Amino acid sequence: MEQKKISVAVTGATGNMGQAVLEQLTASQLPLLLRVLVLPDDKKRAKKLKKRYAALIRAGKLQIVYGNLADPTAVQALIAGTDYVVNLAAVIPPLSDQKPALAVECNQVGADVLVSAIERAQPQPKLIHISTVALYGNRDEKHLWARVGDPLLVSPYDVYSATKLRGELRVLESGIEHWAVLRQSAMLHKNMLADNLKDGLMFHTCFNAPLEWVTAHDSGVLIAHIIERDVRDGGVEGFWKRVFNIGAPARNRITGYETYNEGFRLIGGSAKNFFSPDYNAVRNFHGVWFADADRLETLFSYQRQSTADYWAEIRRTHRYYSLAKIVPKALIRRLVIEHLRKDANAPAYWKKHGETGKLTAFFGGEAQYDAQPSRWEDFPLLCEGKESRGEPVDYDALRDIRSATALDYGFDAEKADADITIDDLRAAAAAHGGALVTENFKTGDMYAPVEWRTQDGEAFTARPYSVLRAGHWFNRTYKENVWEFDRLARRDRVYAQIWYDTHAKDEAFVYSMDGAFRAKIESERE
Repeated sequence: MEQKKISVAVTGATGNMGQAVLEQLTASQLPLLLRVLVLPDDKKRAKKLKKRYAALIRAGKLQIVYGNLADPTAVQALIAGTDYVVNLAAVIPPLSDQKPALAVECNQVGADVLVSAIERAQPQPKLIHISTVALYGNRDEKHLWARVGDPLLVSPYDVYSATKLRGELRVLESGIEHWAVLRQSAMLHKNMLADNLKDGLMFHTCFNAPLEWVTAHDSGVLIAHIIERDVRDGGVEGFWKRVFNIGAPARNRITGYETYNEGFRLIGGSAKNFFSPDYNAVRNFHGVWFADADRLETLFSYQRQSTADYWAEIRRTHRYYSLAKIVPKALIRRLVIEHLRKDANAPAYWKKHGETGKLTAFFGGEAQYDAQPSRWEDFPLLCEGKESRGEPVDYDALRDIRSATALDYGFDAEKADADITIDDLRAAAAAHGGALVTENFKTGDMYAPVEWRTQDGEAFTARPYSVLRAGHWFNRTYKENVWEFDRLARRDRVYAQIWYDTHAKDEAFVYSMDGAFRAKIESERE
């Protein structure tokens, strides 16, 4: 008897993670029928996709749907009759900084259109939605480790993380019967070096930021294994209607400085050869190590590659990088790195053009930016055993997952979902400086919508799972590009645990996109 065909729709299939996912799905032993959404004007990538999978397209095993994720007609054509939908589509930095309207359209509106289409479908496909580590915001040595449930403090001015925050919550609060949200960590992909030499974004990475690197290949293996196991076992207990962090092997947990060092080693140098320590931000980036990285690995066994494996592959496939070893490092620094410091997305540009808000977000202010040490011997590198104030610290001990400590969410987070009571909901709300409005709650009913009130008295509706387990708590960032965690953290002890690691308690800055930004969005839409 012929095995039933399994239909899978994939958005973002031409992106870095999307290409890896397609590679794994097309190699699967399952009888898969793949349908991918491709932007009509993405002709170059569409051409490559058609060439690579020509045989599958001819055999009717892979179908291309041309359209935009925010277009209901295209999305309906994409998901009709499918068993699974894998939403990989995202507009990420630096493109999200350059074209914020595009980020809103894809990450936020597109997620809403997709979710709405799945809600209406009969029967509904299962949704795997890729979110991001960026939701956790900035971390330093005081809280290097995070887990699902930690507060979501998206970095000021980061339209990418703000729109992904809104898109994720739409999934969590949806009427989809089977969904899973996977927050992607820092990802190594074949275009990483080239992508980071186009824009001042490289100067946003804090040298001491904790980064957990997973390769695009391993991410592709994960998605394939999820679908394969779900089909084989008729479901995966403890997976659907949950949020997970896409973690990496322990050896892949390093800092921003170490990441640059590994990259520059390809051309015979180090971060100290090409950067001064005052080039890069000291806060407002997103990066964290995952204390719960084993949850997905236990379920789906996907962690294969180390950062060393990745760089070895780049060295093998991009041999021309080694030619740079003969070029004087000072020349490379002047022509490449120093040139990028003039880009509008670089701190040196903000200083020159008086962009006080960004200097405050990324450094604490203009004075703090000016005071950054310009010599490496004066800069406290965490990986060299110095914490932010220059005091000695055992870096190897910090990297040990046993050093991870849980945050206080206001209630006993070790409780099983079935044991969560209305008192737990009230305690969680109080920890945020707010309150639970709903008076009746059935113990353990984590997906029943309830009403809450923020510290500002604003009412919102969200499931207990979204708040207690996934870390969502309504604030202005959920509806507009305004970040006011300086004020909110004063009465929100959940926020305060993280925010005050890198912000002074007397800071009172409201980060908001100005009129020029809004005009930029309007000009994009015209």
